[in-house]
Amino acid sequence: MEIQVVSLSETERKPVPTENLGFGAVFSDHLFKQTYTPDKGWHGATIGPMEPICLSPAASVFHYAQEIFEGSKAYRGPDGNINLFRPWENMRRFNASARRMAMPEVDEEDHLQAIIQLIELDQRWVPAAPAALYIRPAMIATEGALGVHASSTYLHFVLIGPVGSYFKEGFNPIPVYISDKYRRAVVGGTGEAKTGGNYAASLLGAEEARRKGYSQVLWLDAVTGRNVEEVGAMNICFVYGDKHIVTPALSGSILPGVTRKSVIQLGRDLGYEVSEETIDVHEMLADVEAGRITEVFGCGTAAVIAPVGRFGYQDKEYVVNDNQCGPVSRRLYDELTGIQFGTRPDPYGWIYTIEVDEPVAAAGVD
Repeated sequence: MEIQVVSLSETERKPVPTENLGFGAVFSDHLFKQTYTPDKGWHGATIGPMEPICLSPAASVFHYAQEIFEGSKAYRGPDGNINLFRPWENMRRFNASARRMAMPEVDEEDHLQAIIQLIELDQRWVPAAPAALYIRPAMIATEGALGVHASSTYLHFVLIGPVGSYFKEGFNPIPVYISDKYRRAVVGGTGEAKTGGNYAASLLGAEEARRKGYSQVLWLDAVTGRNVEEVGAMNICFVYGDKHIVTPALSGSILPGVTRKSVIQLGRDLGYEVSEETIDVHEMLADVEAGRITEVFGCGTAAVIAPVGRFGYQDKEYVVNDNQCGPVSRRLYDELTGIQFGTRPDPYGWIYTIEVDEPVAAAGVD
């Protein structure tokens, strides 16, 4: 793929923040985008200034929510080079989401090339550890015509920006509310695709949970209202004793997380028994109360590993491990982030390294 690069001059570029990065509010100087039409396919690949996108008010994305996105990170290694973590998995999942949403697939190697070139151009935005650069590819339906049908035209774009901790708690236990009123997705629906409608369906429940003092919502299946599925921003895992990790089996309504997949493989290689099962919420909470579940943690790109300290469900609280981080969560976090930042060996070939000839001063951290 030939990408036309329109680079800002040094004087036009924004200053890179050195503190208070937050999550998802700061973006780099440039944006990748390309257009799809039936006659040309994907074309017009450009990297240019980060600026607003102009769309018709009748664009399909506004009325029928035909859109998908991805999320991954780039990490500054101790040698100044930049690591991408399992980017091929995100490329494949992006296309899986596109198929489910009746959208055109993108060439996976071209997609990765675009991300690499964008990061190379804006490499000064990649912060030092423990912060990282968030990568957000998206595809939206752009046909300016009303009527419920798949769009004929699309825009694929990628934006990037430095991020700190996803949760204000950092690597500390978060409180999670289990919703018994709302449902996020159903088998046969779009739950396993990374599309905005799934997240829109979660917002009211998430806002109510925040008003109750919880950081996230744990969603139950939409058919029985009993089986544990995933947290709003993460998959979820339960630790029994000190050696057995259990996570909900993929059902068609759960996002197949890249971090989830990595935790399963890494956990087994570290000597843990890891299983994918159907988890009844009432049995799970009984196991928390009885101490059979010793730790709970979420896993996802944004937070990596996020320990859960307590659940709220039907006006009752269930405290996990005295609201403390446990050794399994900590070990998995250390091992996984060590691979991502290049401070520990990568025996799996998960890392793609962007070599930087002259490392630049990295953005600051939270």
